[in-house]
Amino acid sequence: MNKIILNYIIKNFLKTFFISVLIFYSFGLILNLFQEIEFFKDLEVSFITPLIVTSIFVPGIIIQLLPFIIFISSMWFMLKIRNNKDLLTLKVYGYSNIKIFCILAFTSFVLGWLVLIIINPISSSLTKFYEKTKSNYSKDVEHLANFNNNGIWIKEPYENGQRIITAEELDGSNLINVTIFHLNSNFRIVEKIKSDKVNISNKEWVIKNAKFLKEEDNLFEKNDLENLKINSKYDYEKITSLFKNFETISFLDLTLNYNELIKFGYNDIVLKQILNLHLSLPFFLLMMTGLASIFSMNTLKNSSNLSYIILGLIVSVLTFYFKDLSLALGKTDRIPIILSIWAPVIILSFFTLIGIVQINEK
Repeated sequence: MNKIILNYIIKNFLKTFFISVLIFYSFGLILNLFQEIEFFKDLEVSFITPLIVTSIFVPGIIIQLLPFIIFISSMWFMLKIRNNKDLLTLKVYGYSNIKIFCILAFTSFVLGWLVLIIINPISSSLTKFYEKTKSNYSKDVEHLANFNNNGIWIKEPYENGQRIITAEELDGSNLINVTIFHLNSNFRIVEKIKSDKVNISNKEWVIKNAKFLKEEDNLFEKNDLENLKINSKYDYEKITSLFKNFETISFLDLTLNYNELIKFGYNDIVLKQILNLHLSLPFFLLMMTGLASIFSMNTLKNSSNLSYIILGLIVSVLTFYFKDLSLALGKTDRIPIILSIWAPVIILSFFTLIGIVQINEK
C-alpha cells in the first residue's frame, strides 16, 4: 500500500510539473514568436523559420524560470489534493505533512540534477544553434568574432577591404600567437602581421615584435618592428563581452572542460559564479517546494485557489528579487560572489525548516 501511495504522489506531482512546463513553454513560444517574426519580416523566409528559431530559444528561458515553475507546480498539486480530500486520505494512511513534503522536495531535488545533467546540455546546444541561425540571417555581418578549439577568430572592415585576425588564446588583455591578414576588395592578401603578443587593452592595439609583410609591386617586403600600432573596432572589453552568453555553456562543459574555457579567455571568477549558480539550482528547487508546502498545507479546509495563486505570485516575485539583489551585491563586491549565490538558498532553508515544523503539527 505504501508503494502505491508513493507512486501516486510522485506520478501526480510530476504530471502537474510537466503540465506547468508545457503552459510556460506555450506562453514563451507565443510571446517570443512575435519578436522573431519582426526580425525575419524583411527576409525571404517562410513562417516555419521564425517558429523553429523560437522553439529552440524558449527551453533556455524555461530553465531560468524553473524555480518559479516548481513553486507553482507544488502549490497547484498540494491545493488539488487538499481540495479533493486526497490529503485527508493520505493522513489516514499515515502520511504526515512533513512526509509528503519530503517526497515532493526530494523529487524536486532530483529533477534539478536531471535538468543540469541531461536537459541543460541540450538547451545549451539549442542556444548555440539559435545564435548561429540568427547570425546567418543577420544583416550586420561586417564584424564577426568566433571562439572555438582553434582559438580566436575575428573579422572586421579594413580601409577598402577586410581584416582577418587569428589568435591562439586570450591571456589577460593580450592576444597570444597572433596572425593578422589585411585583404583588399578582391580578397587578396596585401599585408600579413605575425606576433607572439598583442595588447588589446584599448582599440589602438600594440603589436609587440611584429613581423610585418607588405605587398609592393606583387612582391612582399619584410620588416621587423618592435612596436606596431593598429586601430581596431575591438578591444579587451568588447571581446570578453562576447563570452557573456553563458547559456551556451552547459553544466557538463563547466565541470569537464573548465581549464579549457579558462584557456580560451573566460574569466575564472565569472566561471565559478556560473558553476555555483548551476549547482544551487537543485537546492533552490527544493526550497521553493518547501515554500509552496508552507502556504498550501497549513489547513485541510477547502478554500479559493485564487488567493493562493496571488500569494504565490507575490512570494515568487519577492524571492526572485531577493535572489537578484544578493547576486548584485556579489557582483559589486559588497559580499563574496559565492556567498551571494548561496545566501538566498541558506536563508530560504531556515525559513522552510521553521515553516515545515509548524505545518507538521496541523
